[in-house]
Amino acid sequence: MAEGERLAVVLCNLGGPDGQAAVEPFLFNLFNDRAIIGLPLVLRWPLAKLIAGRRAPTAREIYSKIGGGSPLLANTEAQAAALVAALRDLGAVEVFIAMRYWSPLTEETVAAVKAWGATRIVVLPLYPQFSTTTTASSWSAWRRAAARARLAVPTTLVCCYPREAGFVAALAARVRDGIAVAESRTARGRRLRVLFSAHGLPKKIVERGDPYPWQVEATSAAVAAAIGREDIEWQVCYQSRVGPLAWIGPATDREIERAGHEGVGLVVVPLAFVSEHSETLVELDIEYGALAERSGVPVYVRVPTVSTMPDFIAGLASLVRAALGAPGGVEPGCGQRVCPERLARCALSPGSLEA
Repeated sequence: MAEGERLAVVLCNLGGPDGQAAVEPFLFNLFNDRAIIGLPLVLRWPLAKLIAGRRAPTAREIYSKIGGGSPLLANTEAQAAALVAALRDLGAVEVFIAMRYWSPLTEETVAAVKAWGATRIVVLPLYPQFSTTTTASSWSAWRRAAARARLAVPTTLVCCYPREAGFVAALAARVRDGIAVAESRTARGRRLRVLFSAHGLPKKIVERGDPYPWQVEATSAAVAAAIGREDIEWQVCYQSRVGPLAWIGPATDREIERAGHEGVGLVVVPLAFVSEHSETLVELDIEYGALAERSGVPVYVRVPTVSTMPDFIAGLASLVRAALGAPGGVEPGCGQRVCPERLARCALSPGSLEA
């Protein structure tokens, strides 16, 4: 960077309630997002209030199992600190955090970036695979908040990085370790299967051209190739279904039950999550761990997220450096569009970032 420039890197994520009192307002913010429920505000607002109120007791119980609140912010702060260290050679660099549904909310982060005096901004979502429900929603929130705050600074969005080398290397290392643990806990020669588990999406969102499942498959294939174990089966599946809508599959819980029926050991990999939170610590570890035991799965190993692994942080740093070479707007981590043209909601398709 040129002398006098100040680079703000903004890590975006969904956020999570920091205590029991925050659970219901967090849920309201989630369901009041137009990218989640695509109704006019006059209808969406009361529906979000209703859903949040009904789901809050169950959600509070979930968070009570991990100390009452989400560890996502603390995990993201650790990633931010590691990324600052990796970018120190660029000069004046600060990494900020913008959560979509709980503090620090996007509006707070925009104010902090403006007060810091940024002359260049790179928005880097911690969603490796693009979806209109995650990256597009965070980007829309950032642009609206920046416009209201009159933060007119050249800004580049890194829209996706499903096959970024550092991310793939870090995840592959986690999986290799998980396989070694599974093999040490089961009889020699027993079949093992890697379940790449990603957060699900309603089918209707995918049918509109959302590229998320295509990118999830791309990440899975890249990691499987990097592992280099042709004797190990692998399967993509999706977790966290809620409500009456039809969701994409196969479902992670059904794949666990199938493995039990077949007598296959499992290594479960959180593919679309880069930090620990309720979907990993409760759903995968506690709920699905118990399901695996009931279903007769001979060995169940859950692989940790990539978190602050050096390869992953180096990958994020590479994405930032590449984005600095872009004039602004949208920059895929691969440098060009990777999604098939048929996926109309790819970040590089007109209108896809208007979630």
